[in-house]
Amino acid sequence: MNHPSPDPAPAPVAVSSVYTPPKAEQPAPPRIRHIGRVNWIGLWALYRKEVTRFLSVYNQTLAAPLVTTLLFLAIFTLALGRAATVVDGLPFTVFLAPGLIMMSMIQNAFANSSTSIVSSKMQGNIVDVLMAPLTPFEQTLGYALGGLTRGLMVGVVVAAAMAFFVELSIFNIWIMLFYAVGASLMLSLLGIAGAIWSHKHEQMSMVSNFIITPCAFLSGTFYSIDRLPGLWNLAAHLNPFFYMINGFRYGMIGLSEGSLAIGAAVILIGNAGLWALCHWMFASGYRLKA
Repeated sequence: MNHPSPDPAPAPVAVSSVYTPPKAEQPAPPRIRHIGRVNWIGLWALYRKEVTRFLSVYNQTLAAPLVTTLLFLAIFTLALGRAATVVDGLPFTVFLAPGLIMMSMIQNAFANSSTSIVSSKMQGNIVDVLMAPLTPFEQTLGYALGGLTRGLMVGVVVAAAMAFFVELSIFNIWIMLFYAVGASLMLSLLGIAGAIWSHKHEQMSMVSNFIITPCAFLSGTFYSIDRLPGLWNLAAHLNPFFYMINGFRYGMIGLSEGSLAIGAAVILIGNAGLWALCHWMFASGYRLKA
């Protein structure tokens, strides 16, 4: 009886003694970003932060100044309208409107930069700006432009609403824009300097209550300074806020009670001096790194 022959053994398979796993793809190294002379991305981020901050509470930063300015217009028109219906040949409301618009712009430009920096110092997050790859020039510019933007936006909103009650006009748009931008920038820089100097909101309120508000109210916003006697008239001409309002009023209605050349010099010299001060404060870390 024949038995079936067993199946032949399979041929041996060569096996490598060492297992080599497949090579994983190495991640590409991070790309080195060259900032250049100006960190435009960082500057834009700081500016956008400042604008977003006040736009997120527009009812306080835009609507509140609008209501306050319209109340001033109503009160002074009702209280003084009969006694002073004409100022230098113009209706009192027409004379009053440019001063109210400028006053709202400069007060809000100051409030924006000052509140932002003081709040950041008290909360401890000012270090995020100081440690960012931003130069003192870029830090100053970012905060200053934020205040400037808020000032101009408030001015546009107030003027648009006031146009329903007062016949507004533009006599020289370039002079009007020069004083609007220059004055808002000056108060924004002043807010930066005051906020860096201040350790808390109470100190910042002192600057606002004892410097900004008196200068704004005694600048000829609500009256013609030609009616002021002797020393009071001289004091009005020494007030830089008078030149801001006077130049802006001339740009809107063509009426000037002071020298436009002196006003332009006050704007330019004031901005240059405040810019140098703010730049030094950021560069030295004055009351910022303590």
